[in-house]
Amino acid sequence: MTTVIDDAPFTGFHKRLAIACSGGPLLDGYILSIVGTALIGMTPELDLSTADISLIGAAALVGMFVGGALFGVLTDKIGREVMYTADLVVMAACSIASFWAESIWLIVILRFVLGMAVAADYPIATSLLGEWLPLKQRGKLLGFQIVAWYAGSVLAYVVGYLCLTFIGDGSWRWQLASGAVLCAFFLIIRQSTAPESPRWLAQHGKPEKAARMIEKYLHVKVDPADLIEGDVSLEEHGSIRALLHTKYRKRLAFCCGFFVCQVTVLFAMLTFGPQILTSFGMPEGTWMDTLGTALISMVFLIGCLPAMRLIDTIGRRPVIVWCFGLMVLPVLFIGLWPGMPAMLAFLMLCLYAFFCGGPNVLDWTYPNELFPTHIRATAVGVTTSVSRIGAALGTFLLPWSLTNLGMGPTFLYAAGITVIGFLICLWGAPETKGRSLESAAS
Repeated sequence: MTTVIDDAPFTGFHKRLAIACSGGPLLDGYILSIVGTALIGMTPELDLSTADISLIGAAALVGMFVGGALFGVLTDKIGREVMYTADLVVMAACSIASFWAESIWLIVILRFVLGMAVAADYPIATSLLGEWLPLKQRGKLLGFQIVAWYAGSVLAYVVGYLCLTFIGDGSWRWQLASGAVLCAFFLIIRQSTAPESPRWLAQHGKPEKAARMIEKYLHVKVDPADLIEGDVSLEEHGSIRALLHTKYRKRLAFCCGFFVCQVTVLFAMLTFGPQILTSFGMPEGTWMDTLGTALISMVFLIGCLPAMRLIDTIGRRPVIVWCFGLMVLPVLFIGLWPGMPAMLAFLMLCLYAFFCGGPNVLDWTYPNELFPTHIRATAVGVTTSVSRIGAALGTFLLPWSLTNLGMGPTFLYAAGITVIGFLICLWGAPETKGRSLESAAS
């Protein structure tokens, strides 16, 4: 297959596409985070029990587990462009419907559907972006998608704080509905930047159309015959059986393994960061539950910035191995000294968040690079789904562990999970820096 896309100059089209594709991750960070501030007012108004709160929190994660795998397969079968805007329409509709929700079960259903739509966007948007990007910008701009996630999370807590401050606890309906504004914004952007992947078109018997799209957007002429990526039957597109072929099993195990070990601890830190810090003596209340959590998300975001550069300079493998190794130290330190001063505990959590930047920017970079076009979105969807098992475990086991085991043992378990992630990276992390998309996937 020609390397015309990998070797193409980086243009404004690529920048617009990267921004358009970042809408899904940003909305994920926003939608998952805004419910945390909305629950402050929702809980007394709807008389929510602890079980109700847990159910609302779990609904989106369960939806993401279902949606990632399901829509990853569909994206490989019917194309990236078809799904590219439909998922945002569903997110907007569910966000607006949340404004009028009176029943706990309606909120749970809407959160479940929102989770499915958010998870659908990962295989859709990241596959489309990865298949259009030049080689030199691929790692950085795929990594940028997780920066958008944290930006969405920070924005959600800021919006939540402002709503609670100026409108009061009754603003929870406006908070849940506010996601529709972001959906509308990215729908407008995607309508003007929504080309189908030429790699997908070529694989589905439309190399001439793919060549025309490359000429239109990249201003390069290419022989349609050169766009066909191997001899793959249509039955293999979006095939779980093809994904589980011996050739891809180690890659899939690596991508799922490091992702799970990362988000199990990460989601627990993000969700219960304020409670962890207040247990060390820092102030509690609305400020900590909103702006304090936004600050934690901001540190995670900052850690992604140097990692985005490093994966294209020193390489993917050194970054993920070293970062996982360094992530062990702060949580191990808290586990061994649970009575440390509050500011030192805050510093440890910030160090963990900063070192987490490496795995963060590779969450979607690796699965997009390690699998070929016919199962690329399927691989992204499956790894996203599996990672949500870790997110759910971390979110629900942390409060139980803090209550029944205490701070020290809880963080020692977190360190152990991170060590497992480090070992998985030592075993399975490949180097894809400087390789064309077809070469990396082969």
